[in-house]
Amino acid sequence: MKRSSLFLISAIVAAGASQPAVSLEKVSFGTNWLAQPEHGGYYQAVADGTYAECGLEVTIVPGGPQVNNRALLLAGKIDFHMGGNLLEAFNAAKEGIPLKVVAAHFQKEPQVLMTHPGQGLDTWEDLLKAEKFILGDGGFLSYYQWMINEFGFDAAKRVPYTFNPAPFIADPKSVQQGYVTSEPFAVEREGGFKPNLFLIADYGFDTYATTVEVMQKTIDEKPEAVKCFVDGSAKGWYNYLYGDNAAANALIQKDNPDMSDEQIAFSVAKLKEFGIVDSGDTETMGIGAMTEARMKSFYDKMVAAGVLEAGIDIAKAYTLEFVNKGVGLDLKK
Repeated sequence: MKRSSLFLISAIVAAGASQPAVSLEKVSFGTNWLAQPEHGGYYQAVADGTYAECGLEVTIVPGGPQVNNRALLLAGKIDFHMGGNLLEAFNAAKEGIPLKVVAAHFQKEPQVLMTHPGQGLDTWEDLLKAEKFILGDGGFLSYYQWMINEFGFDAAKRVPYTFNPAPFIADPKSVQQGYVTSEPFAVEREGGFKPNLFLIADYGFDTYATTVEVMQKTIDEKPEAVKCFVDGSAKGWYNYLYGDNAAANALIQKDNPDMSDEQIAFSVAKLKEFGIVDSGDTETMGIGAMTEARMKSFYDKMVAAGVLEAGIDIAKAYTLEFVNKGVGLDLKK
């Protein structure tokens, strides 16, 4: 080979090596509470580079008692937001707010009702006999109204929940609300017993939860970024639940130092046991799956219970454009 050819090849290689790496698009994702295992799939996708593989540099912005990330989404200060259940999205459609749910990473609302074992409150039907229901305002005005309408529960039995398990622990005939991944752990540790758990989703409260909310403007202007975030999050959840999640948990604990190893292990186990993330439609369509039928079913129940008004065009609250494609199914071990 001629020296001139060798020089040309060397120059090309050197030029290629000096080129900067492809820059990632920076986006932010606001959660609805402090960092915890219930956010594990997103932290996993950051930790293992899944978002980066499709072009995003994702910054997770934790929520908390003094943080309103949903307001930041509406104001265009963050790109993606973790919704709770579908009620807020349906209300946004009612108000004409151009917001869309693009994925649902919890197939089941993780809300449970807890009772003491051996007190005659061991079945869903037994709950009608409970002396009091310790419920927060949000729960009383949403799923408990559905319980009243659907099963005949008594509104007069409700007492306010102060986010302290002591009153429930002290009263064996009471019922308390909780997240399946959280409050039962506190009761076991502080009360010394395992409470009966009734996941309201398993009795017909069929909302999706831990949704991803995006403004329509973002969908219109950055559809590839939305696709990357939805696909990356699905893969992140598979890897978090079924793979090595140590790096994700380290990031969670960095953002929330109060999160213990024991709480993380408990939460992940409950996410799996109750099929919160991966069950039903996800078995064929992938984590994040949503269907029009489920949306309509939940909306109709909320209308019947007087939680939402009739006539809302709920099709404006979500899009199926980015889900139901089986992304990540191959990662399930």
